[in-house]
Amino acid sequence: MSDESNVLVRTEGRIGRITLNRPKAINALTHDMVVDIDAALRKWADDDTIEAVLLDGAGERGLCAGGDIVAIHRDASVSDDLEQALATPSGVFWRDEYILNAYISHYPKPYIALMDGIVMGGGVGISAHANTRVVTDRTRMAMPEVGIGFSPDVGGTYLLANAPGELGTYLALTAANINGADAIAIGFADHYLHADQIPAFVEALTGTAAAISDVIADFTTAPPEAELLGRQHWIDEAFAFDTAVQIVEHLRGRDEPDARAAADVVAAKSPTSVEVTLRSLRSITPDTTLEAALQNEFRVSIHFLVHPELAEGIRAQVIDKDRQPKWSPPMLSDVDPAVVENFFASLPDDLSLTNGAQA
Repeated sequence: MSDESNVLVRTEGRIGRITLNRPKAINALTHDMVVDIDAALRKWADDDTIEAVLLDGAGERGLCAGGDIVAIHRDASVSDDLEQALATPSGVFWRDEYILNAYISHYPKPYIALMDGIVMGGGVGISAHANTRVVTDRTRMAMPEVGIGFSPDVGGTYLLANAPGELGTYLALTAANINGADAIAIGFADHYLHADQIPAFVEALTGTAAAISDVIADFTTAPPEAELLGRQHWIDEAFAFDTAVQIVEHLRGRDEPDARAAADVVAAKSPTSVEVTLRSLRSITPDTTLEAALQNEFRVSIHFLVHPELAEGIRAQVIDKDRQPKWSPPMLSDVDPAVVENFFASLPDDLSLTNGAQA
């Protein structure tokens, strides 16, 4: 495949390789990229010559910074009609992206996601559901959606809700970045690799006959102590409440400077997005499947597409870049619970997932 392609798909020895190839955009995902990844994975699943798949990103900045939110901005708030929203490029993109996320979680061969550098939003979706997730000392991971008037998607609510204690709630509502050691501690990754070992690691995977598991064991190492766990005592207490207003009030009353700083961070995000995100996380129980979480996220995403909050958040962050979003309402205390609940209403043409495929 040409180096001009946004996804480089090829085989190297026994390995099927997928490289996201938009380095100037930190490999942000487009719909065509999702389609190409899905097609390659399904082809290799039945190919006996392919023992494993390796996903990585071109360039030095990271695996993937998320979805192409400039493209999403073009579709946001163009109509208040859900059927029209479903038919927009963004609606079609999310449908196929979430189906791919579910399929990755069921992949029948080792799917090795090399989560080096920046891994955010949609980048988490194509890596953190893999069966073999490798982070590095350069990994910077986040689900930053509340900062653009949106809510964690790509199965992010499922991952966050299943993180230890309330660490996932903290990460969702603050959009905080974490490192590779943190990612392993909260269940977003499995293995730790020093970034300078990446070339040798890839060469061993593609150019030797050693078992895949042995290569991973030989190159990965125990991660350093997770910084996030040092804050868990106050995070678990503060983020256990069921409304963001209560969470912020508790944070502001604590002695820890980091807790008070977190209160300001949460309060500055989209109030609507914060409350919708919290509602999403609280709806996930130990019996909730990834597919069920993705179904819920699809509904929420389409509802955000017709809500002005998403368009305003993207405008402020990446279009005008004034970093001064005018949230509506501007305060957490002003968010109407009925408006929050409406984000979870069924869609005219809802997403259905069965073992990672559209039903």
